[in-house]
Amino acid sequence: MTATIDFYFDFGSPNAYLCHRALPSIEARIGKVFVVKPVLLGGVFKATNNRSPAEAFAGIPKKQAYDQLEMERFIKRHDITAFRFNPFFPINTLTMMRGAHAAKRLGVFDAYLEAVVSAMWEKQLDMGQMEVFAGVLDAAGLPTADLYREAQSPDVKQALIDMTQELIDRGGFGIPTFFVGDEMFFGKDRLREVEEEFVAQRGD
Repeated sequence: MTATIDFYFDFGSPNAYLCHRALPSIEARIGKVFVVKPVLLGGVFKATNNRSPAEAFAGIPKKQAYDQLEMERFIKRHDITAFRFNPFFPINTLTMMRGAHAAKRLGVFDAYLEAVVSAMWEKQLDMGQMEVFAGVLDAAGLPTADLYREAQSPDVKQALIDMTQELIDRGGFGIPTFFVGDEMFFGKDRLREVEEEFVAQRGD
């Protein structure tokens, strides 16, 4: 019997953001079951010889246009009104992802997640700049100094490495990736299948 759904996440992925915003409507049906697991997408790409869609399909304009169409359909389907593409994309997310693990240890993960995703994909801020990043945390009332100190600790750095490796070891190659038990689903357009598989495994 499956009790939770693993959601491997990196702030640098717009599709991960879109999934995050779509989760409440799903959890209204099946319960608060998604467990967000922060990983470093760059590390996943390096280990699996993968590339971002922007790079991989740079020479295929029709594929890029179709991907944009699918994104617009997803946004409409899930009534996501605040999304704005970040003009500073791609942004190095190493500090943000270490910060996510620090936030888990400090018990402020949900507030941290909300502050950073909205800054990245709604407010269009350059979160790769430390002063911008710190300002976002301050504005959210988060313990910025504690988060920064904890994010530099060897334990937190290793936690990010370990969770990234966990995804790779489970067969993951990109973000967003979901696991329902041992069943893997990749991409925002698999959320319906994720929900169906969870319900089936839970035995509803």
